[in-house]
Amino acid sequence: MSQGGAATSEAAKPQDRGWAWMVLLAAVLLQGLTLGFPSCIGVFFTDLQHDFQASNSETSWFPSIMVAVLHGGGPLCSILVKRFGCRFAVMLGGLLSGVGMVSSSFCKSISQLYLTAGLITGLGSCFSFQAGVTVLGYYFVRWRTLANAMASTGVSLGFTLWPLLSQYLLDEMGWRNTFLIFGGILLNCCVCGAIMRPVELASGSPLQSPKPAEEPGRRAEGAQLSNGASSPHPKLQQQTRRTACFQMLQKYLAFDIFCQNKGYQIYTIGVTWMMMGFALPHVYLVPYAIQNGVEERRAALLISIIGFINIFIRPLTGLLSGHRVFTGRRIYLFSLAVLLCGLSNFICVISAKFSALIIYCVILSIAMSGVGALTFQVLMDVVEMDRFSSALGLFTVLESVTLLIGPPLTGLLVDITSDFHYVFYNSSFFLISAALFMALSFCALEKKNKLKEASKVPLDNPSRYQYNEIPTEPQSESQSPPAVVYITSI
Repeated sequence: MSQGGAATSEAAKPQDRGWAWMVLLAAVLLQGLTLGFPSCIGVFFTDLQHDFQASNSETSWFPSIMVAVLHGGGPLCSILVKRFGCRFAVMLGGLLSGVGMVSSSFCKSISQLYLTAGLITGLGSCFSFQAGVTVLGYYFVRWRTLANAMASTGVSLGFTLWPLLSQYLLDEMGWRNTFLIFGGILLNCCVCGAIMRPVELASGSPLQSPKPAEEPGRRAEGAQLSNGASSPHPKLQQQTRRTACFQMLQKYLAFDIFCQNKGYQIYTIGVTWMMMGFALPHVYLVPYAIQNGVEERRAALLISIIGFINIFIRPLTGLLSGHRVFTGRRIYLFSLAVLLCGLSNFICVISAKFSALIIYCVILSIAMSGVGALTFQVLMDVVEMDRFSSALGLFTVLESVTLLIGPPLTGLLVDITSDFHYVFYNSSFFLISAALFMALSFCALEKKNKLKEASKVPLDNPSRYQYNEIPTEPQSESQSPPAVVYITSI
């Protein structure tokens, strides 16, 4: 035991110090460049609408596709990281993001913008962000929780700075030249990726670039493919490929957990439903304010206020929710934060004055901080950690679907009624109903579990609905971090 502990200590020496803090700084910048970037799209909403003669629904597809791909591309990023490593994935993402925005500056129709800024930039942001988060798990062991908390401040910084920069550049040189400049800025993701060199353990093998030969499943699959031409049983070969495909889906999209784990099922459905309304204020707040007489610069400032408050409130919320008093009860804190998000929308319905909109942004940002800080802690409460990565893959894919369709459907409603108030009515409906659904369902599930305990049903394992604290001591070499941890911009 003592020799194993000494070996673990020696292996952890390159981590948690030195170059690891440069990697953390790069991760902060990455999160600001990727997750923070969609926050500025609302600034361009009115100009794009006028230039392309597009409706609210057509224009809102552009940010919806970008955000949906950013969230839903997690499983694809996981495969990329496993084959080529985190550094390659981050740099490829930066290249795609830059090319996407540069191409967007030459678009002649709104549909072309869907492909360039929506799909290409969104996918690039997904690769850079999620691979950047993954590499922190390799560079930090003892201080991993602190590193992830510090890295998440990059999102708030992006929310604060991107809208202000966007409005300034838009006023000075128009949206096409602004998108061209944004392409150059996003190429800095490649610089961040270059900093994230592979971590070497004591054995000298890179942690984050496993070779295909190391995985038995891949060896078997490779043997099948290499011998495919001489195989006398094509039906058997086809069945083997189907099995391999099913195993890959099972690995990255945990449908078995969704069917068997009631807590995960309730939480995934609740968050997926919530996302139908969660992104609406970010897309429509700026055009709503401009339509009601607020100056464009002041309207862009509203999104920056949300981001600025998040910088301070989100870490405090994370620390508060980490207290043992809230162990096993964080789902109720999360539901409360979602409920507050929904109720805050009624401020915009009551008044569109700039002072009222500032109050709305303050309350919304506080509630959003709770949602962002608790989303993945709650998921850890309801899913065993050895399946967390795959469970989070399905979680992000499902929420990306509602993130994609929510803003365009609401935009269609606004086009029909010519009333922006329906944005906030819709948002409130989805958020409030999701909050009540999750809170009441988990309350009923908790009562059911207590009844089982009262009837003296033997429990061999700890309850899957209880949170297990992650040890802060360095782990052994064999307990390496998961291949990819999917994080969203909540």
